[in-house]
Amino acid sequence: MEFLLDFMPLILFFTVCLVLMLGYPVALALAGTALMFTGLGMLLQNMGVPVHFESRMLGAMPNRLYGIMTNSTLLAVPLFVLMGVLLEKSKIAETLLDAMALLFGTLRGGLGISVILVGMLMAASTGIVGATVVTMGLLSLPTMLKRGYSPSLATGTICATGTLGQIIPPSIALVLLGDVLSNAYQRAQLAMGVWSPKTVSVGDLFVGALIPGLLLVVAYIVYLTITAWVKPETAPAADRQSLMDELGHRGSVWPLLIKGLIPPVLLIVAVLGSILGGFATPTEASAVGAMGAFLLALVNRRLNLAMLREVVRTTAQVTSMVFLILIGAALFSLVFRAYGGEELVTGLFEAMPGGVVGATLIVMLVIFLLGFILDFIEITFVVVPIVGPVLLMMGLDPIWLGIMIAVNLQTSFLTPPFGFALFYLRGVTPQSVPTSAIYRGVIPFILIQLAMLVALALFPGLATWLPSIL
Repeated sequence: MEFLLDFMPLILFFTVCLVLMLGYPVALALAGTALMFTGLGMLLQNMGVPVHFESRMLGAMPNRLYGIMTNSTLLAVPLFVLMGVLLEKSKIAETLLDAMALLFGTLRGGLGISVILVGMLMAASTGIVGATVVTMGLLSLPTMLKRGYSPSLATGTICATGTLGQIIPPSIALVLLGDVLSNAYQRAQLAMGVWSPKTVSVGDLFVGALIPGLLLVVAYIVYLTITAWVKPETAPAADRQSLMDELGHRGSVWPLLIKGLIPPVLLIVAVLGSILGGFATPTEASAVGAMGAFLLALVNRRLNLAMLREVVRTTAQVTSMVFLILIGAALFSLVFRAYGGEELVTGLFEAMPGGVVGATLIVMLVIFLLGFILDFIEITFVVVPIVGPVLLMMGLDPIWLGIMIAVNLQTSFLTPPFGFALFYLRGVTPQSVPTSAIYRGVIPFILIQLAMLVALALFPGLATWLPSIL
């Protein structure tokens, strides 16, 4: 009995995971399980059972709620969601994909390269993995299959490209991760007796993600190019005239390319450039992005009252989900700490063989496995606040840790049989394409991302160099 009481924080954690696997709403599962364990802790104390539970810590919940309401960084979430939904509804990606297909389609693997480049821009525009995978699946998969592409190569390319929304800034995942890591970094420094703690911002995480994100895009293109030349039957070149007839385009490709490429690129440059140049915070830049997407929708004559109503409703739904999960996670975090969870995790990490390296490997493995059953929002709000301060107290760089977690989750979302990206694509893939083909197609991209994780581990400067000079 006493043995179980010592591990109550871990029992709380695994109970939440079990409740989530049963399909209950995330926010309610977090808050409900936390309240159940609060009642259990008080009941055991009243019965005279020697359980470690500091109920007074729950008095911090009103301050937590007020902090969430007044957190200016989190204002970027609804604005970036609004930006992404507006770009999706205004058919910017469809126009851009047509132009890229005409430009590269006559090359071996050209359509695949077009999908990767458009997916990169979509990832930078929407910042949401599911939206990018579904959009690219609906737009590009029928054309790739019709042009003779191997089903496994086509679906693998779309899945891998869609997960770039996890790491290509301005990613919503990085916004949420940056805010959580900032709090964890301050707590770690205060625990070490640093009373003037340094800060890490969402902008730092955006800058740190640029090089790894672009390296992944280059690696995808290199793999696709090599595959197309070694096995030309898997990614054949298309005839330009037939491609133009299929897309219903006449004349030069350049006007279409300019119309599809320049507006989203200028928008992304404006958002990221204002952050990198120090002219705006990520929250201010998100407002620029939302207004720019609104103007693009107007210019393309896609904006009407019905579309605007749908855009606002979708934005409100996503934002409400994020903040409700954040409130549930705040309550869960307080109950976890009330049971002495921080001290337990710190003791477990310090007792691990290999020191900080061993602890980091274990955390990355746990996050990778949790990525099969939890979305990035739950992992960011539940797992990172628990392990983040402990790892940062052991000397890890917060920017490097954030990028490692993002790439790790990106890999998890691709990995069969439970990867979220696979489920998203399966939902819009024709029945003629077996699920096994999707699984085979993502394996090379998983290896590429694992190689990126190893490269980040061996060369942390890939994530920390650019933020240090800016």
